[in-house]
Amino acid sequence: MSAEGLKRQIYLASASPRRKDILAEMGAKFTVITADVDENCDICDPCELTENLARLKGRAVLELLRREGRDAGAIIISADTVVAVDGEILGKPKDAEDARRMLTLMSGRAHEVVTGVGVTVDGITYTDHSVTKVVVDDIPASQIEKYIESGEPFDKAGAYGIQGSFSRWIKGIEGCYFGVVGLPTNCLSNLFFKVVGVYPDEL
Repeated sequence: MSAEGLKRQIYLASASPRRKDILAEMGAKFTVITADVDENCDICDPCELTENLARLKGRAVLELLRREGRDAGAIIISADTVVAVDGEILGKPKDAEDARRMLTLMSGRAHEVVTGVGVTVDGITYTDHSVTKVVVDDIPASQIEKYIESGEPFDKAGAYGIQGSFSRWIKGIEGCYFGVVGLPTNCLSNLFFKVVGVYPDEL
């Protein structure tokens, strides 16, 4: 079968329910599949870091699909999100103390949320990223403790989710809201079209 005749299948290389919901809301039909990736690296620039991790996630899923003989026609979407404050990159908190440190650091000031996206086609991963400025109100220490006790911070970069109860502390954003949630729709849509020639909802 020619490359043009292959049935193309979109795979989302993420276990994040938020990314899954966003991609579904974009109208795309896809299958979720994940593979383990070592996210420890020495890259200090958040844009370069998130694009690199998105690339690694896409490649890991591609290798998994190859081993299973399902890589023909596969289009893999991958993403990674970090929060950056004064040059410090904040990923997911390790524990309550780490979450407390991150939330205290962001209280009463602005930070950046960077999400790198990847589209892997025919063995090549193409990447891009979005940067969103987020301004956080002053958060009382008692409210930080309450938020930590809710359990919300522990699977989110920077220890918070803009779409959850933390939203009341967000004074404003400049950039892509969906990039803060974890999958920047405009960035992804443009990259997907550039690489594949159609938009995600057209497959």
